Amino acid sequence: MKDPQSLVRGEIRALQGYHVPPAEGLVKLDAMENPYTLPPDLAAELGRVLAHVAINRYPHPGAPALKARLREVFSIPDSLELVLGNGSDEILQMIGMAVAKPGACVLSVEPAFAMFRISAIAVGLRYEGVSLREDFTLDEEALLGAIARHKPALTWIAYPNNPTGNLFPREAILRAVAASPGLVVVDEAYFPFAGGTTLLDEIGRHPNLVLMRTVSKLGLAGLRLGFAVAPRAWADELEKLRLPYNVNVLTAAAADLVLRHRDVLDAQTGRLVAERGRLEAALDAMRGVTRFPSAANFVLARLPDAPGAFEGLKARGILVRNLHGSHALLANCLRFTIGTPEENDRLAAALHQILA
Repeated sequence: MKDPQSLVRGEIRALQGYHVPPAEGLVKLDAMENPYTLPPDLAAELGRVLAHVAINRYPHPGAPALKARLREVFSIPDSLELVLGNGSDEILQMIGMAVAKPGACVLSVEPAFAMFRISAIAVGLRYEGVSLREDFTLDEEALLGAIARHKPALTWIAYPNNPTGNLFPREAILRAVAASPGLVVVDEAYFPFAGGTTLLDEIGRHPNLVLMRTVSKLGLAGLRLGFAVAPRAWADELEKLRLPYNVNVLTAAAADLVLRHRDVLDAQTGRLVAERGRLEAALDAMRGVTRFPSAANFVLARLPDAPGAFEGLKARGILVRNLHGSHALLANCLRFTIGTPEENDRLAAALHQILA
C-alpha cells in the first residue's frame, strides 16, 4: 500500500491538528490578537520602508540587525544568544527536534498551549501532562513527582499560562528547573500584559533553562516572529536545526521599524490591560459566571452552558474560544480575548443577554 494509512506514523494519523476557525464577518475575540492597527503615519512609513526591501534577494542568514533591535527593545544582555523563528511555533519544533532521542519524554502542565503536545508528537517524542488544580493553580508536588518519574528531556511551562491566564509562582518554576534532568523552556508569549513579570534574569544562571517569546501579542501577529533567549551552548545546537532564511525580508524590515516605535505598542498594551480589568468586572457581575484571574490579554471564565453561550455569541457576530471538551478542567469554559472598548462592551452585552 502507498497511501497515508500505511506510510504515515500512527501517532500522527491519530493526532488532531491545531484548528483555526473562520472568522470572516465576526468580532474576532478568539486568538489573543491585539485589536489595534498601526497609527496612519506609522503605517505609511512602514509602506515606504517595505517598498524598498530587496525581495529578489534571500534574507541575511543571521538577521543581525533584527537581533540587535530585539536586544535593545527587550533588554536582552549580550551574554545570551537569540535564535529566531517563523513564529514561536517554529521554535517549539526546533527545540523538540533537538532533544528527540528514542524514548525521550516531553512534559507540560495541563491545560496548556496545545502546540506543546502537538509539536512533541510531531517529532516522535512521548508526551506526558501534569494536571493543574481545579482552580488552575500549579500542583507543584505533582509536577516534581512527574519530573522524578518520567525524567523528561524537555519540560514546557507557559508564564503566564495559556489558556488559563494565570502566573505560576516563580520559585516553584525554579525548583522544577533544578529538579529536571532535561531542558526547561519557559514560554513568555504574554509577558507584555504581566506587569513586568519575567524569568529573563534567570536565563544563564541555570544550564538547562531557555526562554521563548514572540512579538505576536504586541500587535505583530501577522509578521510571524518568535525567538528563543538561550545560553550559547543551547543556541548553537538550535541554530543547526533552524531552516535557512526562516525569517523573511519583509518580516525583518517591518519588525525592525515597528519595534523602533515601541511606545506605540506599549500604549496599546496599556489600553488592553485596562480593558481586561473592565471585562473582568463585567464578568464578575454576571450571575452564574466564574471568572479566573489573568495576567494575559485574555480572560478565562466558566459559564453554566459554555457551548450554548459560544453559539449564542457567534449568532450575534462575536467569535470567542470554546474550550469545553478540550480538557476535563475546562468544562463549560470560554476564553475571551481582550478587544477594543467597543468590542468588549458588545461582548458583555451579548453575554448578559444570553445568560438572562
